[in-house]
Amino acid sequence: MGEILVGTCSWTDRALLAGGWYPPDRRDAEGRLRYYAERFPVVEVDATYYALPSRRNSDLWAERTPAGFRFDVKALSLLTGHPTRPEALPAELRPALGRRAARAIGPAGRPAGPVGADEELLDEVWQRFSGALEPLRDTGRLGTLLFQFPPWFAPGARAEEALGRCVARTAGWPVAVEFRHPGWWSAERREATEALLTELGTTAVAVDMIQTLPTSVPPVAPVTTGRLAVVRFHGRNAAWGTGSKEERFRHTYTEAELAEWLPRVRRLAERADEVHVLFNNCCADAAVRAAESMRGLLARTPSET
Repeated sequence: MGEILVGTCSWTDRALLAGGWYPPDRRDAEGRLRYYAERFPVVEVDATYYALPSRRNSDLWAERTPAGFRFDVKALSLLTGHPTRPEALPAELRPALGRRAARAIGPAGRPAGPVGADEELLDEVWQRFSGALEPLRDTGRLGTLLFQFPPWFAPGARAEEALGRCVARTAGWPVAVEFRHPGWWSAERREATEALLTELGTTAVAVDMIQTLPTSVPPVAPVTTGRLAVVRFHGRNAAWGTGSKEERFRHTYTEAELAEWLPRVRRLAERADEVHVLFNNCCADAAVRAAESMRGLLARTPSET
């Protein structure tokens, strides 16, 4: 049976900082991370989606957490085909970003993502991104790199080719893939998607979200690598895909909603060495409270739940 690690998708979210979860004497950068790591064994780093990380921060994160703690690091937006601010890159790379943006336009004005992107730019960004994370990998604290592809990254030959290039670029690093287009996990496509990720050696990310929208990703939980399985809980707000971040992710999980996932999570642990269960309903302290509740439920025997 694999180890199940429960945590949240950020420890520095502004809503969490304002919510009073951290004690008054633990609100500096070092105090927050140490306090969090005393209570949870895994966290997702989402700041790396918005800007290139620094090696200095990775060194500090490793110093401030105990052995065995895991950081799941979200890939920079450029690496997954999301719109990327020039300020996210060093000044010398920004002209190439502008040229890429002018070329790689997809349906409805959306960036076409990794398909047709400037591979030379992506290679350079990846080298800087991965280099900054070496301290986490060297100290055994890197759980996985999370590549979350956008809703317009639809299944098909071009997307599969782009995914293959992404995996080739990140060779030697643990990669988890989350699809935001529901077609990847439709009943007709599910087996093919699972086989593709297995062949590429990447972890499939299962998600919990509201299931009444056209963009709803079904709660499929396959195991595509024996090393790791990942589940991300986004909340069940009907404003998903619209409104502010707070509106999209505002949700307080009930015990009954969490209990729906207990059999799935336990099945994942039967086939993977580690299972990371991460809560992204980041409004005030909702994520940490949900993580605490899920940990408590998992501690019970199946007959008790």
